[in-house]
Amino acid sequence: MTPVVDKTLEREPSSVGIPWVTMGWFATLLALCYLPVLVRLVGQWNNDEDMSHGFFVPVLAAYIAWQNRDKFFAEPARPNSWGLALVIYAALQVCLATLGAELFLARTAIVLSLIGSVWFLGGTRRLHIMAFPLFLLFFMVPIPAILYNQITFPLQIFASQAAEWALMTIGIPVLREGNVLELAGQKLSVVEACSGIRSLLTLSFLALVYGYFFEKKNWMRVLLFVATVPIAIVANASRVTLTGIIAEYKPSLAHGFFHSAEGWVIFMVALLILALFHQIAERIYKVTSAAK
Repeated sequence: MTPVVDKTLEREPSSVGIPWVTMGWFATLLALCYLPVLVRLVGQWNNDEDMSHGFFVPVLAAYIAWQNRDKFFAEPARPNSWGLALVIYAALQVCLATLGAELFLARTAIVLSLIGSVWFLGGTRRLHIMAFPLFLLFFMVPIPAILYNQITFPLQIFASQAAEWALMTIGIPVLREGNVLELAGQKLSVVEACSGIRSLLTLSFLALVYGYFFEKKNWMRVLLFVATVPIAIVANASRVTLTGIIAEYKPSLAHGFFHSAEGWVIFMVALLILALFHQIAERIYKVTSAAK
């Protein structure tokens, strides 16, 4: 006899038991509570070139979350009161941060509230499924000003030193004073915008997304993320060197649109280097694994 299959058991789990009303209420309340913080955050994305990647962070995080929706809703909801506690803590954090004019704490409170909401409504297992896209949201928040200043100045000095060495090596005379390169025709100042922090932040975010889509091994994902630091630093030093070479022969091209376009080209090269590094690391892994 042919067994009878109950068709009701074949329904997609994502279409059953989704608390749309509860989720909608939480999303609406969070948006209203954090609206002033969100407006200022989006304004900084629009005006601060170091954070221009911020527009893409929630979009990519939402896309990854959407890809995992069936797995998420297939897991039974087990509301956890610790999530509500985290939402309350985030609310207190944003209140204190607003009173103290601390933007970083106010903005990270948004992400903490989202994490707490998923934890409270769905439980620990559902939170684990959405852990990666929720973690990505931290990259939409600018780093604290005090940390930003401590990172950018050493990067400025390193880029200046590397450019000085490279220019002297190829025969272009240059005198460096701190982060200022004095060429025969003009002076080049390696300011904060040229420190490389912009490419470092964006490249590290893209390395996480790249590793998520193109790599399954967690240790390789971590390696790709760590590799963004030297890649971004070397790429930025190369940009400063290239600017010095251009300034030596045609100073007008060392500023304005061409200088900005040069930055985009160098960044794309850094992305290609990251992908190449991935392929090399993968080949080494396969060779060493086969030799065992």
